[in-house]
Amino acid sequence: MKASDLFVKQLEEEGVEYIFGLPGEENLDLLESLRTSRIKLIVTRHEQAAAFMAATYGRLTGRAGVCFSTLGPGATNLVTGVAHAQLIGAPLIAVTGQKAVRDNWQAAFQLIDVVRMMHPITKHSSSIADPGMIPTVLRNAFKTAQAERPGAVHIELPEDVAGSDTDAQVQRSVRARRPDPDATTIDGAADLINSSRHPLLILSSGANRKLIWKELREFVEKTGIHVVHTQMGKGVLSDESPYSLFATGIHKRDYVNCGIDRADVIITVGYNIVEYPPYVWNPVLDKKIVHIDFVEAGVDRYYDPQIEVVGDVSVALRLLAAKVMPRKETLFKDLRKFLEEKLAAPCDMSWPPTPREVVQHVREALSHDDIVALDNGIYKLWFSRLYRTYKPNTFILDNALATMGAGLPAAIAAKLVRPEQKVLAVCGDGGFMMNAQELETAVRLNIPVVVLILNDNAFGFIKWKQQNMGFRSFGLDYGNPDFAKFAEAHGAVGMKLEKGQDLREVLEQAFAKKTVVVVECPIDYSVNYETFSKEIGSLVCEL
Repeated sequence: MKASDLFVKQLEEEGVEYIFGLPGEENLDLLESLRTSRIKLIVTRHEQAAAFMAATYGRLTGRAGVCFSTLGPGATNLVTGVAHAQLIGAPLIAVTGQKAVRDNWQAAFQLIDVVRMMHPITKHSSSIADPGMIPTVLRNAFKTAQAERPGAVHIELPEDVAGSDTDAQVQRSVRARRPDPDATTIDGAADLINSSRHPLLILSSGANRKLIWKELREFVEKTGIHVVHTQMGKGVLSDESPYSLFATGIHKRDYVNCGIDRADVIITVGYNIVEYPPYVWNPVLDKKIVHIDFVEAGVDRYYDPQIEVVGDVSVALRLLAAKVMPRKETLFKDLRKFLEEKLAAPCDMSWPPTPREVVQHVREALSHDDIVALDNGIYKLWFSRLYRTYKPNTFILDNALATMGAGLPAAIAAKLVRPEQKVLAVCGDGGFMMNAQELETAVRLNIPVVVLILNDNAFGFIKWKQQNMGFRSFGLDYGNPDFAKFAEAHGAVGMKLEKGQDLREVLEQAFAKKTVVVVECPIDYSVNYETFSKEIGSLVCEL
């Protein structure tokens, strides 16, 4: 069998549905093998976007997303997306081409050590020198990428290896069962929680798993313990639940910290310190911490758990629910009312709209099941604080690598995975322009996403930070194209919010077109300094 055919058949055995990437000379054998495969090929316009799409697929499904590129510049273009997957804990397999191992007649042309380059940003990186090792290398790659904590794995497939013959056979794909947590540790965790005055749950991205949602909801309802979400954990418990205290936003004290400050025991579920710095919620080291996750804690000065419940999280929650005494918590019940008053008050429309108004209108335009995929910018903080989330994995953002340019590719992948749901990409003008070329990908493949571009003709997040540091405005303003015309040039529909229009209605019109639509919306960021510097900086907890 041709080695590249075996490679693709092993991908099929692993359950791969899509492969995202950009072909080059060194992976034409792989491309030819994909031509007759049941795996759907998604050719992107930039390798970075392919990695973002594969990471989003992995995040939403729990199965490793696969992306590919050629050697040299193709591989270096993958790097940001691969690092993104590694930091957010999304299972991903990155496959890169390479020159011939045995007879490289092109000398050093485009030749860099991709395997060593990928080592610091992956769980494992290797090159296949023997075609007979393809099934074993791929089997281990998927096991490693999907094992807790999930992340990225890189495989290099040289062109002469891909084109050679082998008698190796596909290896069967088997997923291992996660072990149950230790019974003694469960007892210890229950004792610590029962002896506390104000226990509080922090739910993070690791809790955003299908088998956890039900057990978590039952645990909360039985015990009466309230919940704070990290940005990447939003939706694990519906914000309709009276036990939800919504989510963290900015990496500094915010209104939700009025409750976290009063908690004496913090129970983290699926938490990793990359998501929300423990210094923000445990600055004086006065919290006793119960760490519940599939793996041991990554310890930090401010995150040193007293008890680590390691194993299947859904089983851990079910066992704990039987041992933790129910309580009627009035402090956090009052805090929820306080947060609703501070964060959920409706606002009147102004021109240009403020971030609060944008969040309000986006929420009104989408159902509970619809998905919003956020790029990285100051608006991400507003959405994290204010956007009510009711279902798991309907609020997609990256608060780990926090890279600009991920929003549109993430939305495209989300629409592939959840075609029955509306998907809205929310991007700043700066982030959108970093991967704007993927509009063509969406149009070519008829993936009907709507893109909302919040335009301030500047790097708004950094402008706020610059002002907050007392510096004069410098170096952060620029010009932009007419985004509606830009969309039309790519074959999409272009729309622009005009003064007097209702953003919710414009978004509803955009979704009704059932095609790729770009909506440009000017935004008034003058409130950033007033809110994130002055108001939060002088926060007084009224409890």
